[in-house]
Amino acid sequence: MNLNKADLQKDIYYKTSRSGGKGGQNVNKVSTKVELLFSIDNSPHFTDEEKLLLNEKLQTRFNKDGLVQVICDEERSQYLNKEIALERLFVLLTNALHKPKVRKPSKISKAAKLARLGNKKMQSAKKADRKRNFDIS
Repeated sequence: MNLNKADLQKDIYYKTSRSGGKGGQNVNKVSTKVELLFSIDNSPHFTDEEKLLLNEKLQTRFNKDGLVQVICDEERSQYLNKEIALERLFVLLTNALHKPKVRKPSKISKAAKLARLGNKKMQSAKKADRKRNFDIS
């Protein structure tokens, strides 16, 4: 996967709206809240296999139109909010495409097997000693 932010930027749509929170009078006048929309299916950056994987893993992030949606309204600047939203999308996509290593089960060593069996025999002998002998004649 050769994915970078500049390539992603070409396929991203932004919606802006007025944000609540800090900013004073600026809150009422400037649209600083950014809603980033990205279509995985229409993106030329992913193979069909990667698109299936992304659709499966990011199912909860889709809006009703089938676009990945990232919202940011943390900063007072629209530009900074766009940068933060783009960074979040990039992290989201890279984490979804990450394939964990397949775990190879390790073999139990002979010493560990012998130790376990030795402990079982000791425990068995301990319990056998507790039994009463009813064959007293």
